Amino acid sequence: MPKIKVENLIKVFGNNAQKAVELLNKGLTKDEIMNKTRQAVGVGGVSFEVYKGEILVIMGLSGSGKSTLIRCLNRLIEPTAGKIYVDGQEVTAMSLDELREIRRKKFAMVFQRFALFPHKTVLENAEYGLEIQGVDSATRQEKAKQALELVGLKGWEDSYPDQLSGGMQQRVGLARALAVDPDILLMDEAFSALDPLIKREMQDELIALQNRVQKTIVFITHDLDEAIKLGDRIILMKDGKVVQQGTPEEILTNPATEYVEKFVENVDMSKVLTAQSVMKKAGNVAYPKDGPRTALRKMQEAGISSIFVVNREHQVEGVVLAEAAVEASKRGEKDLTNIIEKDIRMVKPDTPINDLFSLMTDIRYPLAVVDDNRKLLGVIVRGSILAGLAGRGNE
Repeated sequence: MPKIKVENLIKVFGNNAQKAVELLNKGLTKDEIMNKTRQAVGVGGVSFEVYKGEILVIMGLSGSGKSTLIRCLNRLIEPTAGKIYVDGQEVTAMSLDELREIRRKKFAMVFQRFALFPHKTVLENAEYGLEIQGVDSATRQEKAKQALELVGLKGWEDSYPDQLSGGMQQRVGLARALAVDPDILLMDEAFSALDPLIKREMQDELIALQNRVQKTIVFITHDLDEAIKLGDRIILMKDGKVVQQGTPEEILTNPATEYVEKFVENVDMSKVLTAQSVMKKAGNVAYPKDGPRTALRKMQEAGISSIFVVNREHQVEGVVLAEAAVEASKRGEKDLTNIIEKDIRMVKPDTPINDLFSLMTDIRYPLAVVDDNRKLLGVIVRGSILAGLAGRGNE
C-alpha cells in the first residue's frame, strides 16, 4: 500500500470553481479556463503515489502548480476535487479535528524561508512543534536535542538564529520538522534560498539523513539537477498537470514530450546514468573448485581474458586472469584457490557513470557490479560506458 495516494486532485482559485472543474473534465487547458471563467487552475487533475521511505521530487517552472499541490496534501490549501489518502485514510474526507491530529502525527513541513523565531534559541526553535503538541518540557528538549544532533547542530542549542549561517538556519528548520518524528516530510523549495555551495551541502546532508531515518519525503523544486540528485522518482509538472513521472534516468533518457525534452536537454548524462544502465550480464563465471583449464575454457567460449569467481550464493570472490590460469595449469594445480585476485574493484548499481572512468584506468579486468551482499549483478567494460553515453546523444 502506498504511503500517500493522490487521485485526480484539482485545485481551482476563484468564486466559480465548479465551472472550472467541468471545463477541466472536458479537456480545456488552464489558460482556456482562465479566459472563459476567470478561474485560476492551480492543480488540474493530478494522480500519483508515494511509497514508504521514498523521496518523490515534484518539479516544474514557476506557475506549474507544484507548491499548491504539496500544500493540498495536508490540506493547508483545501482541494477543490479529488482524493488524498495517507496510509489508507482519506485525508480529503476528514473533519477538522481528524485533520489536526494527522497533521500533528504524520506530517511535518520545511519551507523555503526558514521561518525561525528570532527571539528563541536554536533549541527552542527545534522543540516548537512539540511544544504546540503539549509535550512536557523535559521530553521535548530531549527530542529536539536528538534532532539537532541528526542535522549536525550539536553544540549550537543556545545560539540564536541571527548567529547562524543560512545553511545552519535551514538545518534548524529541518530539525524542528524531525523532532516531532513525522512519517512524512513535505519540503517546499527548502534549499532554493541558499547559496550554491551551501545548497549542495544541504542536499548531501538530506541524502545522508535519509539513509539514517528513512522518512517518506515529498520535495518541491524548480532545479532539475537538485531533482536528479535527490529524487528516487520525479514528477514533472506544467500548467497544473503532470507531463511525466518516473525515475530520473527514465525521464532523462525517454522524455515523454517536447517540453520535457527541452527541460532536460543540457543535462550531463555522465553524472546521471548509472552502472546499472550500462552493465552487461556476466554470462560466464568460475567457481573456486574449478580447475584452471576449466576457467580457460570458459574464457575462450566467452571471448574474454579474465573471469569472475563466485561462490554458491553468486557472491564475488575475486577474478582470475588468463595468464595466471595458464601458469597454474602448467604447475598442475587442480583448482583456482591460489590464483584468485581478491583485491578487486567493485561498484554498486547506482554508481554514476562519471565515477566509473577513474576506476577503470589501470585495471585489466571489467568492473563487477554487485549488490550490498557482493552478489554479482553484471560487469562493465569501457566500451559499454561509451556506448551507453553515445546512445543517449552525448558527445
